[in-house]
Amino acid sequence: MQIKPLIYSLREKITLTIFMIVCFSAGMNAQTHYSSNVAIGGKLGLDFSRIFFNPHVTQGMLTGTTFGFTARYIEENHFGLIGECNFAQRGWTENFEGAPYKYSRTLNFVDICFLAHIYFGGRVRFFFNAGPQAGLYLGEKVTANFNPEEMQHLPDFPNINRINEQMLLPVNMKFDYGISASLGCEYNLNKRNSISLEGRFYFGLANVFSTKRADTFNASNQMTVSVSAGYWFRVK
Repeated sequence: MQIKPLIYSLREKITLTIFMIVCFSAGMNAQTHYSSNVAIGGKLGLDFSRIFFNPHVTQGMLTGTTFGFTARYIEENHFGLIGECNFAQRGWTENFEGAPYKYSRTLNFVDICFLAHIYFGGRVRFFFNAGPQAGLYLGEKVTANFNPEEMQHLPDFPNINRINEQMLLPVNMKFDYGISASLGCEYNLNKRNSISLEGRFYFGLANVFSTKRADTFNASNQMTVSVSAGYWFRVK
């Protein structure tokens, strides 16, 4: 059996295969070449939030406002990166289960988001965004029809089989951080202008209140569903 001719024949086949793969890849790159796209814009919407308390607290959704500035960079077809700077209102509303009392606590934040942007479509695009988010706590506003410091002395106030300490506890964090994920659609008005509609979920990993062994809560994480409308202007 002649080994060298067999080796040469195998080498030629491998060389030819590699050459064909390189040519095919070059052809695919030429066909899928995508010019970069840079856009800036803004967004405005509503936040619907609550706190994940452990132990459980009976509560409702707090409605707040969110708005901010956005920037997007797309280098590859169907994929890009988004950066956002937003003002957001999060918190919760107490549910007194029929008792004539009202209490809500609004926490104000400036958020920075870095999101992976995956999209499909032409003039009408559908997209998925996901990535980390960090927020700076600015302050809070409490709205109530009673004085929380005197709730133990109020008639018919629901103090039995209910946790109420969260209405008096101070916010323990200065920074919040967590994960955001969203779905939405975008409509291109022309080559430079587009509008979008987005629904987003955010889960905060930082605790709003202290979670030491002697504290009331083991966890107090923010959860938010937001709906917003946006505008994009393509600068490149």
